[in-house]
Amino acid sequence: MKFKKPKFWDYKKPNLLAYILFPLSKIIDSKKIIKKEISELKNIKKICIGNIYIGGTGKTSLAIEIKNILTSMNYKCCFIKKSYEDQIDEQKLLSKNGDSISNKSRIDAVKEAIKQNYQVAIFDDGLQDSDIKYDISFICFNKKNFVGNGFVIPAGPLRQSLRSLKDYKYYFLNGNDESINENSKILKNLNEFCEIFDSKYSITNKEDFDLDDNFIAFSGIGNHSTFIETLRKNNFNVLKDIEFPDHYQYSENDIKKMIQLSSKLNAKLLTTEKDYFRINKIFDFQIKYVKTKLNITEINNLKKLLMFELEKNV
Repeated sequence: MKFKKPKFWDYKKPNLLAYILFPLSKIIDSKKIIKKEISELKNIKKICIGNIYIGGTGKTSLAIEIKNILTSMNYKCCFIKKSYEDQIDEQKLLSKNGDSISNKSRIDAVKEAIKQNYQVAIFDDGLQDSDIKYDISFICFNKKNFVGNGFVIPAGPLRQSLRSLKDYKYYFLNGNDESINENSKILKNLNEFCEIFDSKYSITNKEDFDLDDNFIAFSGIGNHSTFIETLRKNNFNVLKDIEFPDHYQYSENDIKKMIQLSSKLNAKLLTTEKDYFRINKIFDFQIKYVKTKLNITEINNLKKLLMFELEKNV
């Protein structure tokens, strides 16, 4: 699916079009998510890395960091990702960073994880899945876009209403150096008992690049602007940036046009690791990608939280 979100979704206040679409949003939001646990799925701990904002909140990056933390704590864990044809990039990125189970049914994926004796299953997405009751849910937000105009699809970018946040305790604000004070205050007003974690993207393969070069940066991810800000924060000279829809499948013609532009501007082509998985390998030598990771500010508190939640009712 080639989807590029409307700009008005990220306005700080709803505009006229948002209000016109609001009745449709109310219909969508009226569908209450009621979790029902299947007894045989209780033999494994389940962590959901989810969101209520439609995309670009850092779920996959956080799932990888949670897995790294749990591995260091000697838990045998795996990723679970529902299989979608247009999200092969995320499946490949997860598999590159650990054991991963992908299935059209999350329930079947959990059953497979239990068969393989995993102690913890980390779900990349799935917060809105009513068939699985998670032991821990982390709700991800992008610091910059946060909740957009605050409305549910199609009037805004939310998959469920802000009121639903009272059902969840742990939130992550992912991004760069933006202050989280204002967003934290809003979240605390919605749920005074919530715990909020701050995290920042860093580039782990910066040494692979000559920062005297000029770059054309492109991506088809949920939050292109955060990617560009991460590059500039790390002193990449981005002459031009090109945004494609989320999970965009690049054609050879798309890549050839960008190669021509890079030659004209005497600049190197640069993209994200997720995008790189969607590019024909014949162009490998002409495109580079940056590897990023999330640095969690309160990582020791997160470790204690994970230990506490995972050891409950054991």
